[in-house]
Amino acid sequence: MTRFLLTTAIILLCFSCGQPPERNCEDFKTGTFSFKATINGEEKETIFQRTMDLEVDEFEGKTDSSSVRWINDCEYVLKNLNPKSKAEEKPIHIKILTTSGSSYTFEYNIVGESKKFKGTAHKID
Repeated sequence: MTRFLLTTAIILLCFSCGQPPERNCEDFKTGTFSFKATINGEEKETIFQRTMDLEVDEFEGKTDSSSVRWINDCEYVLKNLNPKSKAEEKPIHIKILTTSGSSYTFEYNIVGESKKFKGTAHKID
């Protein structure tokens, strides 16, 4: 009886672990995306187009370009090509955490800083 209970407990433990989150990062390396964030209590949207080495984003009628350097299939670094301030000179590290259908969840931070933020981008095209 003890052996049966032990075997049952092990089987249940294995099934309760679940599946790892989906990460099909390759599907999101290029394309057109939208990202919404709340800034000062107001929801703002950024639309960006990414190729393997360039990202062009539009935010509040302004367009900006950044170089893209892929670290691996799920992580890359953005570096603003035309910084207008010291803050814009700092590269941003982005890591895709999960993918699902036409969206991905990611975390990002300024390179060298520990504070991280999360967001979700939706693939438009």
